[in-house]
Amino acid sequence: MTASTTMSASVTARWPAIATTPRAPLSATVARFIFERATRLVPVRVTYPDGRIAGAGTDASPELELVRPNAFFARLGKETKIGFGEAYMAGDWRAGTGTDLADLLTPFAARLTTLVPRPLQQLRAVVDKRIPHNHENTLDGARRNISAHYDLSNELFSSFLDSTLSYSSACFADTEPVESATGLEQAQLRKIDAMLDLAGVQGGTSMLEIGTGWGSLAIRAAQRGAQVTTVTISQEQWTLAQQRVEAAGLTDRVDVRLQDYREVDGRWDAIVSVEMIEAVGEAYWSTYLATLDRLLAPGGKVSIQAITMAHERVLATRRSFSWIQKYIFPGGIIPSLQSIEENLAARTTLRITHQRELGAHYARTLRLWRERFIEQWPQIHAQGFDETFRRMWEYYLAYCEAGFRSSYLELKQLQLTREPECS
Repeated sequence: MTASTTMSASVTARWPAIATTPRAPLSATVARFIFERATRLVPVRVTYPDGRIAGAGTDASPELELVRPNAFFARLGKETKIGFGEAYMAGDWRAGTGTDLADLLTPFAARLTTLVPRPLQQLRAVVDKRIPHNHENTLDGARRNISAHYDLSNELFSSFLDSTLSYSSACFADTEPVESATGLEQAQLRKIDAMLDLAGVQGGTSMLEIGTGWGSLAIRAAQRGAQVTTVTISQEQWTLAQQRVEAAGLTDRVDVRLQDYREVDGRWDAIVSVEMIEAVGEAYWSTYLATLDRLLAPGGKVSIQAITMAHERVLATRRSFSWIQKYIFPGGIIPSLQSIEENLAARTTLRITHQRELGAHYARTLRLWRERFIEQWPQIHAQGFDETFRRMWEYYLAYCEAGFRSSYLELKQLQLTREPECS
């Protein structure tokens, strides 16, 4: 396939931005200049079809193989932040033979703030595409955004998650190096227990979970003797979570609701919310945190697990549209710990009274998910997902792994209470 060739009709229909190579020769020339300059600072090898090698890497370094350089630079020139991922989806570049994709992306993630020359960074406001209005997390918008990812199919997620169906970072044991840990199911149960412990969940506790997932945390809390209410706006998750609660014989202890967190009323002794704040959108961070405050009974505790990034990166990128927002998590934005603290102070009586960092655990979790996704691809493909989807999800999982490995992204388990002296 040449750089200008239009792909098959099915790809054109499902992936319109991928199907045809952009025609922007000037932008492509500028993108080539910036990319080749940037890779002189990164320990990778960039190989071209004609045998030319660029980059600061050695023969032992990760290899980025440009399959269709003209198409690659055209996409990069058209949409700087989105084009790199779209070019991978289109097959314009790939990890070289013997190179793992996350190993290749990690050196880029570690230098993300310095790859583009500072004078050109001042053009961000002009170059970056703005987040579309239809990504806003109004009540209706949030349902659309969540459905776009979590309602893809329960079979898809079941194919690469462990038996707990936990789609958030695991917590591996201290008895083995995180980088080589393999016991994903036990690590997920360890994470769930840690979150329940932070919130003080035990027999007789009334607990609210915001963000049901597929029900494992709610089931585990009920098995401790808690009375659980759990809410989700994913139709697929709600259906399967109800089935799993029933199969566990816990329908008298777990109420699974198809309901937005903003529409919940009542008071609970404990509130648990795992990797939910990233999905609510910056405009709703204060609403989300104020809701936790409103729904927490006196003397209660909240535990949240949150992906975070440095505050200066939030400020620099919060208005621009990213590849992961376009293709994976519409409406999502990662907060900083500072932004969480500032919104807590401004809108709630809650304060962070305990925190734990688990970024390395997320990197490992993502690696295991990606390995399972690749292994199970024939079964996933049989469900109707095409090759462009495969490349998109491989890139997504590796992209996130690289973010945690480089510490560009962090993961926090936070306890919130109204008594700062508690820990």
